[in-house]
Amino acid sequence: MVALANPVETGARIGVHNVSHWFRQRQGVLQVLDDINIDVQPGEFVALLGPSGCGKSTLLRLVAGLEPATAGSITQDGTPITRPDPSRIVVFQDPTLFPWRSVWDNVALGLQARGLLKSQRSRVDDALRLVGLTEFAKSFPHQLSGGMAQRVALARALVNDPQLLVLDEPLGKLDSLTRIAMQSELVNLWQRAGFSALLVTHDVEEALFLANRVIVLSDRPARITAELVVDLPYPRHRGHPRLAELRHEALRHLGLDATW
Repeated sequence: MVALANPVETGARIGVHNVSHWFRQRQGVLQVLDDINIDVQPGEFVALLGPSGCGKSTLLRLVAGLEPATAGSITQDGTPITRPDPSRIVVFQDPTLFPWRSVWDNVALGLQARGLLKSQRSRVDDALRLVGLTEFAKSFPHQLSGGMAQRVALARALVNDPQLLVLDEPLGKLDSLTRIAMQSELVNLWQRAGFSALLVTHDVEEALFLANRVIVLSDRPARITAELVVDLPYPRHRGHPRLAELRHEALRHLGLDATW
């Protein structure tokens, strides 16, 4: 079964301590992160906001274990993260579904790659049920809307029962109405499945609607300029005056409050 446990019991504890990162280029060294410190509590939903190109997605790659940090340490439940692991799943902006595979077969990829599909086939059905796509199990990606394709990507992540979902602008290419609907669905999935979540988004309202805590980053090399605690219960209402206050505060830290 796809985990539906209490988030405090199932989510990962992520520690990002004194992390800096550089890329070596022909022109020299390009620093993208500067002394980043973040602690994600088990079951917490944390969003990262910052200017385009500041290093947000690079930080997600480091947390996912796709590459090592130049300096500092990143841990999961106290253990250093040194490589990718099924307990940490990345969901990208593009669903990246295989067009020749059905929805069911796309969701089953992770279990198949780990040699678990034969014994755990029911997990695929459970994941599709969790995202509301049971009736589309035999459909192919070209038959799906953008929102449905992204739900398949989420099901493909959830079938692995992750402790951490790393979300790199997963709703960024959806139209505005679908994006609003998917934000609510993502909150529901997070509450039901119990994973911790680390989200990158350029959308201030999206960050405040989804996250327990929003971390604002500076321009490159990214430094933490503010941490906003979103002290509102779920489900949240977009017209709540507290969200308006937090939005203005976030925009102020991003240097954009004069336009609001």
